[in-house]
Amino acid sequence: MKTVVALKIVPDDQDIQMFADGSLDYSKAKSVVSAYDLNAIEAAAQLAATNEGSVVVAVTVGPASIDDSKLKKNVLARGADELFMAADDAYANMDAHATAEALSALIGKVGAYDLILCGDGSADNYSQQVDVQLAAKLGLPVVNAATKITAKGAVLEVERTLEDAVEVVEVPLPAIVSVSPDIALPRIPGMKDILAAGKKPMNVVGADVAPACTLETVSCLAPKQADRKQEILEASADGAIMQFAAALRASL
Repeated sequence: MKTVVALKIVPDDQDIQMFADGSLDYSKAKSVVSAYDLNAIEAAAQLAATNEGSVVVAVTVGPASIDDSKLKKNVLARGADELFMAADDAYANMDAHATAEALSALIGKVGAYDLILCGDGSADNYSQQVDVQLAAKLGLPVVNAATKITAKGAVLEVERTLEDAVEVVEVPLPAIVSVSPDIALPRIPGMKDILAAGKKPMNVVGADVAPACTLETVSCLAPKQADRKQEILEASADGAIMQFAAALRASL
């Protein structure tokens, strides 16, 4: 089985700072793999481990800045066998529609595949739209909210954990599946994995297309911080628990 994992490179949210007007400062934020996509990489690696002869290919698109040696090794050290990256400033600030178009063009360079895995959403915008729009462009069936996947010949058995039920469906391959964070705990690469990653194929290309965004972002501001009441309740006081519960309900 050949599994393609579509991932996104995002600014590390721990390094993002806020200006006085609420706008965000990314200047000191290093680039990292979106946290939700780490689960997808691990799910692909585990699926490959249970199916002899399987291959995992990671694909990503973004601005020229994502073409970073350390970043590429980090992806390959997590279980991927090969990396395809389209790094071009024409791919900066894309919405879900443009991202799906750019990914579709890049996946065309990968060759034949059986499965495309996506994360539940991206750690920055979390639109949860790239998987379905990519499926529409490639003409493939798509299943989301996957918490378990099992290969069964020409079909894939997918377990979906929904709000009020657990659903099991079968989807013919090739297909696209987006996985929830619960599907697999991302591994922490060891030194051996990192050294081996440097010997794996890294294919970096420019932009084949100049995808047009369909979503206009007017502004992106951090929410205003509400002042804390700093109210302390004594647990032994009469009605303290009820008062605490009422305060929680009021804040929701």
